[in-house]
Amino acid sequence: MSLVQPGDHVAIVGGGFSGTLLAINLVRHDGPRATLIERRPAQVARGVAYSAAHDEHLLNVRAGNMSALPDDPDHFVRWLEREGLGERTTFVPRKIYGRYLRAMLEEAAAANPERLTLVTGEVCALDCDSRGFALTLAEGGRVAADVAVLALGNLPPHSPPGLDPATLPDGCYRADPWAGDIAEGLTDADEVVLVGTGLTAIDAALLLDSSGFRGRILALSRRGLVPRRHADGAARPGLSERPAATLSALVRAVRDRAEAIGWRAAVDELRPVTQMMWGSADAATRARFLRHLRPYWDVHRHRLAPAVAGRIDALEEAGRLRFAAGKLVGAEADGTHALLRWRGRGGEAVTTTRAARIVNCTGPQGDLLRSREPLIRQLLAAGMIRPDALRIGLDVDRQSRVVAADGGISDRLYCIGPMTRGELWEVVAVPDIRQQNWTLARRLANAQWVGGEGL
Repeated sequence: MSLVQPGDHVAIVGGGFSGTLLAINLVRHDGPRATLIERRPAQVARGVAYSAAHDEHLLNVRAGNMSALPDDPDHFVRWLEREGLGERTTFVPRKIYGRYLRAMLEEAAAANPERLTLVTGEVCALDCDSRGFALTLAEGGRVAADVAVLALGNLPPHSPPGLDPATLPDGCYRADPWAGDIAEGLTDADEVVLVGTGLTAIDAALLLDSSGFRGRILALSRRGLVPRRHADGAARPGLSERPAATLSALVRAVRDRAEAIGWRAAVDELRPVTQMMWGSADAATRARFLRHLRPYWDVHRHRLAPAVAGRIDALEEAGRLRFAAGKLVGAEADGTHALLRWRGRGGEAVTTTRAARIVNCTGPQGDLLRSREPLIRQLLAAGMIRPDALRIGLDVDRQSRVVAADGGISDRLYCIGPMTRGELWEVVAVPDIRQQNWTLARRLANAQWVGGEGL
C-alpha cells in the first residue's frame, strides 16, 4: 500500500527554509496537499537566517551552489541574474536569498491554491490517533492532517555557563545576537563582549560596526577559534568513499591531504562522505568528535565570504575587535555595566572586563530537554519525541522519521532540518537540507522509484 494516498494531507510545522522547501517540493512532485504553518509572518520562507539578516550579512557560499533545488543546480543563479542582483561567483546578501525563497513559495502557492495552503499561527500541541493528527494553534483553531512534519529550525542559544542574565542590569545582556538594537544606547567609550567567536559573533560584530558603534569589541570563546576565509578557485571533486575507519586515522588523513592540496580542499573533499562517516561512527566516536574536534571542524567547514573576512580583518587591525580564548568565571552588575570575569585558556589568571553589553553568540542549540517551546514540551510529555543520544537534536532514523520515547517509529511523523543533526550531522547548510527535503518529498509523493536527482 502507498505511504500517502492521493488526497491525503501533510501539515508542515515551521515555515522557514526547511519547511518551505518541503512544501514546494511536494507541489513539484505532484504529492499530497500541504499546509505550511509559521507563527512569525516575517519569517515565512526566510526563517531566522534570512529574515533577521542585515545588508552586510552575506551568504558564506557562492551563489553557484545555492540553488534550492538539487535537480536544477542553476535555479538560483538564473533568478539572481534575472533580477540583476549578481552571478555565479557572487557571495549574495542573505536578505536577497530570503527574497528568492519567498518568491518560490509565492509562485508555488499561486499556481496550486488547492494543494498548498499557508497558515499563520503557532502550533502548541500535536495529538494523534488512528485517523491521523490534530494540530492545535495557540491563536485558536485546529488543523487535521494525515502526516505531520516538524521543521522547527534551530533552538535559541542557552545562557552561557558562568553567566546569569537575571543578575545583570536591564539591557546589558542580549540573548538575540541578530536583534537590530544590540548597539542601542552604546557610546564609543564602551566595550561590548560577544560570548562566542564563530559565525554568530561575526554577524554581531558586523552589525555593531554598521550601526555606528566605534567602541571596543571582545569576542570570547573557550578556544578562541575564528571562521576561516573562503579562497578563490574552483572546488575539487569530493571523495566517493569513507577515507578512514577511526577518528584518529581520519585526522591524520586530513592533515596529510592538507599538506598536499591545502586545508580548504582537504575539508571540502569530505563533503560527499560526511554523512556516511557520521552514520557509521559509534556513539563514543561521535561524542569524542563533538567534545574535541567540532570547534575546529566548524571554523574550517563554514567559512567567511572574502568581503566579510576583509571587514573583520580591518576591525582587528584598528584595535576595535579582539578575539580571545578563555572561560567565563562569572559576572556581576556594576551600575549600568557588568563586570565580566574570565580566565584565559591555559592560564590561571582571571581578567575582568567592564562591559556595557554582553551578547550571546554561542550559536543555536539542540537540547530538547532545556527547551521552553510549548510544542516541544508537549511532544516530550506525550512520549511522541525524544532527544537524540548526544542531545544535540531530535531523534530520527535515516529516513527522517521521528523516533518516539519507546523507540517506536511511525511513517506519519517526520522531522527535517537542523534538529536532525544527531542522525545526519551535516544538515545545517543549504546543500544538505535541500537534499533531505528532496528525499522526503519523493517519499511522501510515492516517487521513490525516481533515480538520481531528477524526475
